[in-house]
Amino acid sequence: MVHRVVAGIDLKALARNYRRIAAHVRPAEVLCVLKANAYGLGVAASARTLAAAGCTQFGVASLVEALELKKCLKGLKGLGRCDVTGGRQPSIVGEGLSAPSTVDGFDIQILSSALPDEIPEMVRAGVILPIIDLPTARLVSAEAVRARRTVRVHFKIDTGMGRLGILADKALEVIREVTRLPNLACEGIFTHCPVASDPKNPYTRRQIARFRDLVVAASEMHRFAKVHMAASDAINSFPEAARAPFTMVRAGIDLHGGFDPNGRKTLKVESVLTLKTRVAQVRDLPPGTTLGYGRTWCLNAPTRVATIAAGYADGLPLALSNRGFVFVGGRRCPIVGRISMDYTTVDVTDVPGVKPGDEVILLGRCGRDEIAPDDWAALKGTHAYDILCSIGTRVVRVPLD
Repeated sequence: MVHRVVAGIDLKALARNYRRIAAHVRPAEVLCVLKANAYGLGVAASARTLAAAGCTQFGVASLVEALELKKCLKGLKGLGRCDVTGGRQPSIVGEGLSAPSTVDGFDIQILSSALPDEIPEMVRAGVILPIIDLPTARLVSAEAVRARRTVRVHFKIDTGMGRLGILADKALEVIREVTRLPNLACEGIFTHCPVASDPKNPYTRRQIARFRDLVVAASEMHRFAKVHMAASDAINSFPEAARAPFTMVRAGIDLHGGFDPNGRKTLKVESVLTLKTRVAQVRDLPPGTTLGYGRTWCLNAPTRVATIAAGYADGLPLALSNRGFVFVGGRRCPIVGRISMDYTTVDVTDVPGVKPGDEVILLGRCGRDEIAPDDWAALKGTHAYDILCSIGTRVVRVPLD
């Protein structure tokens, strides 16, 4: 079957990016975040590639994603995991109980929350669960006792994100109570930053100091094997968030190329995505012709216009209308007129010989030039995560070895 829009995923570049990040933060470990179908790029190929590159720890947002990732990793062999027994905690595996499990040596961690009706299946799946409050911990513990399993958990602390988790000033009290609950392996503690892309922002430095102080205070009652705070932005901008007492970082958008000036300078990660379509029709149009819905573009001279077979249903932001670019015939060509659901009109007057079926590069490199997701994000007033996750479901993802 011929597809009109194709997203090519460079798996070798993905593996190189992982290794660069791992080298940058060593001795801290790297947890690869593959939520939302690996940010829309395809979780199966991404997971297998990263596993082959040495990753043994993965993060997702939900139970459904965890189960899908578990299938992707089945049959592969991870390198094992660190000890999960906490300092002053009693033995976490009693007689007749199963030990904390992995998927063939890989850890799968749910990073967001555990809804009450999801907990039984989460426990059966053997994934690492977040503890966002004491009631959740009690539910997980009760289900673990019922299933005669030991469940690995990480405390999710709110140090300033304001979204989920245990408020930092209540954390010691909650940790004390949760570590007394049966059948829980309290192996980790983590938090998240809302403004870590700016290395000069004092808010993030205050967060780091506050979380570090909390971890030190908590160590008087419990030793955490995994302490993590830095996601992609902080890996780039705040190297201290990957040093002791922190033992792990969470890599997400950095794996796909950073798409951030700070990330490129720090890590020199590569873009893994190329998005391509084809020319549907080429026409010579006279002055005065208006293009697209709303008639937002009027030709002021004779113009050769190519209609390309991709639109906002494929992931092109409407914000590119009348100001974005694509590559046709090796040259940057401006988008003219409003982007439609299925088609976009492009000025190809300066490109000789354009014809139906010709390749169009929407995202990717063309010679020494490049259009990256961050370029689209700047026009849309958003970030690269939004661009990747908006690539439409009818776009075929093709892993490139």
